[in-house]
Amino acid sequence: MGHDAASTATPGTESRLLRIQEVAAETGLTPRSIRYYEEMGLLAPAARSEGAYRLYDADDLERLRFIGALRNDAGFSLAEIGQMLEDEQARSRNRVQFRAGDPDRQRSALTDAIDRIDRQLTTLARKRDRVDAMIADAAARRAHLQGHLADLEAGRSPDHAPHAGVPEPSVEARQ
Repeated sequence: MGHDAASTATPGTESRLLRIQEVAAETGLTPRSIRYYEEMGLLAPAARSEGAYRLYDADDLERLRFIGALRNDAGFSLAEIGQMLEDEQARSRNRVQFRAGDPDRQRSALTDAIDRIDRQLTTLARKRDRVDAMIADAAARRAHLQGHLADLEAGRSPDHAPHAGVPEPSVEARQ
């Protein structure tokens, strides 16, 4: 594809293609992470330069930001991210299938979309449950420490029994 990093013209728009270093600077990811996401099938560069450099467009940047947010902010695994990205692509396919007007195709598109959303809801609920358990464990540890502080402020020697009155962290919270 004879694109260079400066720009490529598409009908009616000017689209800038960026090399991997520019994309890394723009997204806050490392070039190594970007290459890894490609290896995992989460991303494909928009183009290659004549020198075989990877070139990325605005859609690629948006996808990388989405991946980064799911990974860093929400703690999703790469497998979960891959499934979410596939679900987004399927959503577009289902929309086209639904608009085709054939009731059988519409039914199929709607059933697939509902199944995918149900899977996403299950994944999100599991994440929420793990975070809720971690919050409860942290609150219990805080209460335990506040008890020690109250003992000291009252002139009493704090109880040094390990985890006195504090439940052990849940398995989910320790993961």
